[in-house]
Amino acid sequence: MTFSVSYVGRDGGGARLRLAGELDLSTAGELTAAIDRLTAAGETRVLLDLTDLTFCDSTGMAVFVRGDNQAAADGGWLRITGATGRVERVLRVTGLADVLRYQTESVDPAARSAS
Repeated sequence: MTFSVSYVGRDGGGARLRLAGELDLSTAGELTAAIDRLTAAGETRVLLDLTDLTFCDSTGMAVFVRGDNQAAADGGWLRITGATGRVERVLRVTGLADVLRYQTESVDPAARSAS
């Protein structure tokens, strides 16, 4: 399966990226580039929708952490939502579910305290 990143604007500011397929060493650069473009455009709040992500290795997890660090440096955040199956399990086992304030439902973190 291939990997794709789709930009989906959302109300309340910030940006939502929808990930699909397999995020690994060979595809992580695509997500990194998408997050970098958002940061360069002044976005400080990024929500990653993982509903259609079927696989994520440690390289992908590192991109999540890097994106969160980048956003936090500018006073923002990166949050994740919608993970299922193996992806959700890896997020929970690694502790990233807590660090990135993972929500099982695709919600807008701006609607609650996200800082």
